[in-house]
Amino acid sequence: MGSDAGAGLHAAASATTGHHRRSGRPSGLQKRGLQAQIDALRTAHPTAHLTVWAEDEHRIGLLPVIRRVWAPRGQRPIAWVRRRYEWLYVYGFVRPTTGQSWWVILPTVSIEAMTAALAAFAADEGIDADHRAVLVLDRAGWHTSGKLVVPEGIDLVPLPPASPELQPVERVWGLLNEPVANRTFADRDALEAVLVTRCQTLRADRRTVKAHTKFHWWPRERRRQFTHSSPEVRITPLYCRGSQRP
Repeated sequence: MGSDAGAGLHAAASATTGHHRRSGRPSGLQKRGLQAQIDALRTAHPTAHLTVWAEDEHRIGLLPVIRRVWAPRGQRPIAWVRRRYEWLYVYGFVRPTTGQSWWVILPTVSIEAMTAALAAFAADEGIDADHRAVLVLDRAGWHTSGKLVVPEGIDLVPLPPASPELQPVERVWGLLNEPVANRTFADRDALEAVLVTRCQTLRADRRTVKAHTKFHWWPRERRRQFTHSSPEVRITPLYCRGSQRP
């Protein structure tokens, strides 16, 4: 699904089979909060370029999204409703510090689907042992399962239980819903075509995404620092493939 989505938006794909070393086993936020987790990971990987992302999933389908709209006085707007319980799931990865985002549309939420989403995200954003991504997410079963395959360079940090207000990505679902509100679609393919375009629009609109997701307490991304004793050592800044410099 989403085969014509372009860069940063991917079709459903088969999950990677087999077990691989997990680089980012969820450990949970401790009393000192997210910043303490980031500092600990930065200490553990002092030479890596580290970015902080948030991830969540949004179910949207053929059951219409109903919203209030403005209408002339004395006129009542009508939204046609055809109830069908068929769904798509939008996986949203957002980097609040810069407004970067990455999207994938899949037909379900599961351990296998999450494994496939993580693998595609890591490949597109150039994430590896030297270009790490901290991923803040909730405690859904497909996020915390021991069977989830996490690519090298991704470190998962789960939010406290029952705390959706702490998830930055929750703030973008209203933006995603805008072009599908008060509309009906013939099938999931028609719905997906609209969602693909909307995801591409949000990916290009970093200012809006950042304005909706950068909470005042969100941790800063410090540039890595090097120390060396020889003036002959030359350092070249590294950035994630496919991304712009923050």
